[in-house]
Amino acid sequence: MVRCEEDDVSPPGPRYRSRSTVLRVRPRRTGPPRPAAMLGPLLGLLVLWTRGAGAFYLPGLAPVSFCEPAKDGDGNPVPDCKSTIELFVNRLDSVESVLPYEYTAFDFCAMEAEKRPSENLGQVLFGERIEPSPYKFEFKKSEECKPVCTKTYNTETPADKTNLDFLKKGMLLNYQHHWIVDNMPVTWCYDVEDGQKFCNPGFPIGCYITPVGRPKDACVVNADFNEKDTFYVFNHVDITIHYHIVENQELGARLVAAKMEPKSYKHTNVDTPDCSGGPMFVHNQYTGEIKIPYTYSINFVEDKKIRWASRWDYILESMPHTNIQWFSIMNSLVIVLFLSGMVAMIMLRTLHKDIARYNQMDSVVRKAGRDHRCLAVMLEDAQEEFGWKLVHGDVFRPPRKGMLLSVFLGSGTQIFIMTFVTLFFACLGFLSPANRGALMTCAVVLWVLLGTPAGYVAARFYKSFGGEKWKTNVLLTAFLCPGVVFADFFLMNLILWGEGSSAAMPFGTLVAILALWFCISVPLTFIGAYFGFKRTGIEHPVRTNQIPRQIPEQSFYTKPLPGIIMGGILPFGCIFIQLFFILNSIWSHQMYYMFGFLFLVFIILVITCSEATILLCYFHLCAEDYHWQWRSFLTSGFTAVYFLVYAIHYFLSKLQITGLASTILYFGYTMIMALIFFLFTGTIGFFACFWFVTKIYSVVKVD
Repeated sequence: MVRCEEDDVSPPGPRYRSRSTVLRVRPRRTGPPRPAAMLGPLLGLLVLWTRGAGAFYLPGLAPVSFCEPAKDGDGNPVPDCKSTIELFVNRLDSVESVLPYEYTAFDFCAMEAEKRPSENLGQVLFGERIEPSPYKFEFKKSEECKPVCTKTYNTETPADKTNLDFLKKGMLLNYQHHWIVDNMPVTWCYDVEDGQKFCNPGFPIGCYITPVGRPKDACVVNADFNEKDTFYVFNHVDITIHYHIVENQELGARLVAAKMEPKSYKHTNVDTPDCSGGPMFVHNQYTGEIKIPYTYSINFVEDKKIRWASRWDYILESMPHTNIQWFSIMNSLVIVLFLSGMVAMIMLRTLHKDIARYNQMDSVVRKAGRDHRCLAVMLEDAQEEFGWKLVHGDVFRPPRKGMLLSVFLGSGTQIFIMTFVTLFFACLGFLSPANRGALMTCAVVLWVLLGTPAGYVAARFYKSFGGEKWKTNVLLTAFLCPGVVFADFFLMNLILWGEGSSAAMPFGTLVAILALWFCISVPLTFIGAYFGFKRTGIEHPVRTNQIPRQIPEQSFYTKPLPGIIMGGILPFGCIFIQLFFILNSIWSHQMYYMFGFLFLVFIILVITCSEATILLCYFHLCAEDYHWQWRSFLTSGFTAVYFLVYAIHYFLSKLQITGLASTILYFGYTMIMALIFFLFTGTIGFFACFWFVTKIYSVVKVD
């Protein structure tokens, strides 16, 4: 007699365009710091809602009016109108080194006993160091070759020799100044190919002519820079400030652009510089006393075309990235449409036909009564044609290492929500480059506040996996992934400390980050885990057999490793062009402002990871392999491996980074990004596959 009980069924030229300068733009998030800068991005929507649109400005980005020094009838200054323009300096960086340094590290002209502006958390994490400078101007008051200070170096004095050697090192590695006027970068605009101009929010401190006479970096701009084995110092700047007269107001103007051109003058008379003579140079082997005078010229130009609200446009428009971005979007959309067609074909044709035949077979079995032989023949046909139905008794079997998977899902959920909300705020303009440090501040604050969903998701799935060690689960959720990231970050910070870099996070900030983690994120994770464990386990549409079903021999394409490797290719194909611009903004100091494109690519990435994982999950279930939980996580999570490979290729082919410390820092920070990306994409794949499996088995009639 043939028994037909289902539980027993078995078996991703002169024009200057050297790479190290063209790719120099870094987001200068210019906006005066505010005490509540950390919460500003989160409260921005509420402010926008409660204020009128005509009177709304982002926190710290309200326009400032400037006017000439004047007094009213009583001899008092005009209120609400500034006459002094302050120039602030930021840290100096280079594409040839990951180590940024503070302005004062190179022994430039500095202010004495003047308080530096406060910085928000995002600026500290990015290593920005804003300081006041001795460059101060009166509105509409032009100056010609005004001296700032003179630096004297005696190579016989150890301290002077150290300072001079460090300055030479900065010129050799092409370190860049970053100056700020009225919360906007002072740009250096120069010609590139096709008659276009590139506006760079930074300019080099100097350049170097090699012993064989080859000019490096900015030395190509001047034919007079021709001495071999010589450093040329840009000790003079011609600054032009463009302003726009405020309409419908009695007085005041707003600054709409600040442009400069670096120059080198030896000055015929150091004490009274006149900006004449040849370029200021320092021979590499020179010994004795060297004097480097620093000067500037300032000029004001009225510009009636540029409005204050669009004063960043001339910088952004000089970066011809838009066409490439649209190409990236179209490339990604083609991949999404292809995957959507495949998933639609499976859902609407194959699965619909499978489910209909299964349910029809179930009705015929009932009509056949107790004819076990007929039933056996029908089940044998079903086994040959519809393999995914045969594993319904094992598809929701708890996976191996369920504790670790649930912890990854909790951390991935936390990262996913943080990324979505951050990009949403960025698309609204709250985290634009004009608001320094806001992007990182918003991301960190959101991560801290999202401990509750992380704990809830981890506890909920761990309980559904049959886990009972809830204390271990919540502790791992709160400390495992954040702990790995913090340990890596702390090691990188030690290297920065050892190198004296301005990117080294102060000890007080490290303590503040730990306080946010332990005092806010961890308790919120415990609260989320409490509610997750209080809920009943996730109800599955089919019951799980007591005895695991034997998995038949798999073909090469349905084995775990080939499927996981193939699964990450399509998601990576959707993002690799956008990834190039993101890496440029981080390592080549370009300005990143295309958050609309980034948000669209984010949505495309979510869809692509989901659809690719669902496709492979269906193929594996048809091959009667019911171990889908870890496979779905790793399939989309493998995109992070392609990201890591691309980062190595980017380092070898695009960057000019030299030195062991810079190399270690690059790969150390890249590993942090790869881990975060792994958790993010893996969580998307798991939830997509979980929804798919639950959906298809909930519509099949199982006795």
